[in-house]
Amino acid sequence: MYSNMGYSNGHHQQQERVTTHRDRVRRGGRRSRESLRVSEHQQQQQQQQQQTERKPTTPCTDFDVAYFHSYAHVGIHEEMIKDRVRTDTYRAAIMQHQSSIEGKVVVDVGCGTGILSIFCAQAGAKRVYAVDASDIAVQASEVVKANNLSDKVIVLHGRVEDVEIDEEVDVIISEWMGYMLLYESMLGSVITARDRWLKRGGLILPSTATLYMAPVTHPDRYGESIDFWRNVYGIDMSAMMSLAKQCAFEEPCVETIMGENVLTWPHVVKHVDCYSVQIEELESITTSFNFKSMMRAPLHGFAFWFDVEFSGPAISTINNHVPSVIASSNNHPMDGFQKKKRANPNETLVLSTAPEDPPTHWQQTLIYFYDPIEVEQDQQIEGSVILSQSKENARFMNIHLEYASGGRSFVKESVMR
Repeated sequence: MYSNMGYSNGHHQQQERVTTHRDRVRRGGRRSRESLRVSEHQQQQQQQQQQTERKPTTPCTDFDVAYFHSYAHVGIHEEMIKDRVRTDTYRAAIMQHQSSIEGKVVVDVGCGTGILSIFCAQAGAKRVYAVDASDIAVQASEVVKANNLSDKVIVLHGRVEDVEIDEEVDVIISEWMGYMLLYESMLGSVITARDRWLKRGGLILPSTATLYMAPVTHPDRYGESIDFWRNVYGIDMSAMMSLAKQCAFEEPCVETIMGENVLTWPHVVKHVDCYSVQIEELESITTSFNFKSMMRAPLHGFAFWFDVEFSGPAISTINNHVPSVIASSNNHPMDGFQKKKRANPNETLVLSTAPEDPPTHWQQTLIYFYDPIEVEQDQQIEGSVILSQSKENARFMNIHLEYASGGRSFVKESVMR
């Protein structure tokens, strides 16, 4: 997902009518009007019971409306689609799991322009519900029609929490990831779709996600933003440096760094199993870290990035419940462990935003210090971080970072908005 606020999608397009209980009654042979009325009455009772049992939907706030509206802008979707790492990996994942998609019912959560829905239709899906709350859904409907897929892809304009699908689905696909993985809080919509519609044993793509962090050194960035003021056309403007630090580093920065900027092995902040994660888990995430610098360098801050994996439910469930430190170094690391390398990288398709991997539109998220800390090789860097949904707007993220090294301790508060 694009990190800018926005998105809103399609109208209920009944391009193909779903087979309901009433349709099956009518096809079942000649029946009296009385028996049909009884069947209809039973159906109404069942629907009322289901509505009563369903949890109340999360209200749509003004922030949500603004968020959905921003995704109506074509530029956001152009950037995401042009991210070849992102789009090619999703298409490869769909083809890798074609046997689970062919002839099956799919929901695309936050379909945008509908490209993933079309990939699923091309892979042989029986029916694809393309759901989006942004007005881009209007264009998605036209794209579907232009590709002669109106009989397979049904665009639903509305939130996953509000639209109705009158059948269970076999597959959920979504590109829900925001900057720093959880910014935008769109994973909650995937969880809602899972709990509302996914069949037991169904497939979720991607199936797992892991957020990492590591200390970084970035002297070039610090020099361009801060040291620049020491000598401006021969004039000492160092009085600007305090304000420059605040303006440049007060909030998280989305930038691209390289592997050589990273001082240690990464630490797993949060591992998410999309088959079992609950919305409540995402409201606040806390982790403690203890790094050991691999070189002598100025420590300028911490970088965050993520990867997602496209595996089936059986693999995800097995690995998610391994109560062993071994899980920290396989495809599904446990929260709080440092990950050195991925085991058996060819077995599972992975979309990575790590500094050492090809760049994506997500880049990496940097939390910079106002002043760097000089660290020696093997020097310890320890502390904790709390990521929590903002009370002002749940799509924003509060970051509380405590860190210590060389006998000095610090606290950094920032908001990703």
